[in-house]
Amino acid sequence: MSYEQLDPDKIIQTVETLHRRVLERFPKSGLAGVCQKLLEISRAARQRSAAIASPLVSVRLLSGLIITLILASAVWTGWIVFHEGDNQDTLSAVELIQVLEAGLNDVVLIGATVFFLVTLETRIKRSRALKAIHELRSIAHIIDMHQLTKDPERSLGKGQDTKSSPKRTMTEFELSRYLDYCSEMLSITGKVAALYVQSFHDSAAVSAVNELENLTTSLARKVWQKIVVLHTFEEAKTAKQAMPLQSGAS
Repeated sequence: MSYEQLDPDKIIQTVETLHRRVLERFPKSGLAGVCQKLLEISRAARQRSAAIASPLVSVRLLSGLIITLILASAVWTGWIVFHEGDNQDTLSAVELIQVLEAGLNDVVLIGATVFFLVTLETRIKRSRALKAIHELRSIAHIIDMHQLTKDPERSLGKGQDTKSSPKRTMTEFELSRYLDYCSEMLSITGKVAALYVQSFHDSAAVSAVNELENLTTSLARKVWQKIVVLHTFEEAKTAKQAMPLQSGAS
């Protein structure tokens, strides 16, 4: 077992276990559906990341063939011009400048074409990786939307609800588990994104993954702040309930 790279199979197993936990605790919740989608994306990421890490043989062969044809054509053209020039009079200064200018333009055009073909494989892989990372970014925002109205202060029952207030259907324990599931899903989302760049060291793709991980960390931090507040309420309630018992014992 390698401890230097993320194992996509282990990530999928983790998401599968988390999905079962969410279903068992909240079988009819929208969070279960989001976790199911995250599981599907994780399974697809295993194949996508492997494909991105593998060479695109067809693209390499096509690029190599075109580059060979371009260079062969350039050499052939130069050879013809060189031999035809032996049978002609010496070029004037103006004609020489025109020939050099045309040759320089051809060299620049050939160089740009060769560069385009050489980097074609990387750009194709980058496009695929960025598209997959964007999908994960959308999932992260959806997870954040599901925890948005889960306010721990409302579990105390203080204040009067309005017609538009979210319904209070969870106990303090259930709310704690719900928020914890959201935090786990956000963390896993960042790990799935990292699969795409652990064998594909493209600066644009790595930057996109880093931005996504910063996003999921920031969103998870908000969730954990709610969990801390909820636990603080629970500890205060426990201490308040214990005070009469201590007074009676004294």
